[in-house]
Amino acid sequence: MKKMSRMQELLEIMETLRDPENGCPWDKKQTFDSIIPYTIEETFETVDAIERQNWGDVRDELGDLLFQIVFYSQLGKEQGDFEFDDVVGAICDKLVRRHPHVFGEKDADGNPLQAADWEGIKAQERAAKSEPDAELSILDDVPTALPALGRAAKLQKRCASVGFDWDAIGPVAGKVQEELEEVMEEALMVDVDQARVDEEMGDLLFSVVNLARHVGTNPEKALRQANLKFENRFRQIEMKLRENGKNLQETPQDELEMLWQKVKCDEGNKPA
Repeated sequence: MKKMSRMQELLEIMETLRDPENGCPWDKKQTFDSIIPYTIEETFETVDAIERQNWGDVRDELGDLLFQIVFYSQLGKEQGDFEFDDVVGAICDKLVRRHPHVFGEKDADGNPLQAADWEGIKAQERAAKSEPDAELSILDDVPTALPALGRAAKLQKRCASVGFDWDAIGPVAGKVQEELEEVMEEALMVDVDQARVDEEMGDLLFSVVNLARHVGTNPEKALRQANLKFENRFRQIEMKLRENGKNLQETPQDELEMLWQKVKCDEGNKPA
């Protein structure tokens, strides 16, 4: 008897969990909408494991993430809309379609007859999915559920692909400064309009994302790293205060600042 593949085993486990009579009560009551939070959580846990370079955790988290795909596929199968093989087939077809320079015809010397055109091919796909008389936008398929920093970067990149962009970094940095000044102008009003402050802060963050894109930085990753750096430094301050029998809440601001600067200095003096 041919041994079942582990992928087939996983699909059968999922089907059993959803079995109307003998399945798990929790799994049976789930819907597409109800498992969205778990998908998001598993995605971030996978990213966290990769950034920690804990490859055992990466393996486990990728398994959890794969289970989310299998879960959605089972729900699709039950509705008669699609199955796991359809999901796999769709991504296989898409990868081949979007890489004609790899999978397409070659000349006698082995050179591709069609150049890479990622954005052009995606534009064709968007047009094929739309209604015949629909007014298309290059922004149509930028998901609204993306994290705000990532979505801002994707919107800007998509617009830049059709020439709507600055061709030098100077004006981009200037826009950041301009937006910062507008935030301060609103924040320092006698009667502060919080809605206006929020709007200007949004413009400032959007311009900072644009600057990150122009210098080749992934803003989501950069902010995660900044969060981690801040957290590590703050934990060191807490540790130093505990070692000296002091309380964080009762420590004067100038002493906290001195400890912060010392932690930063100690980081700079670590051996390479």
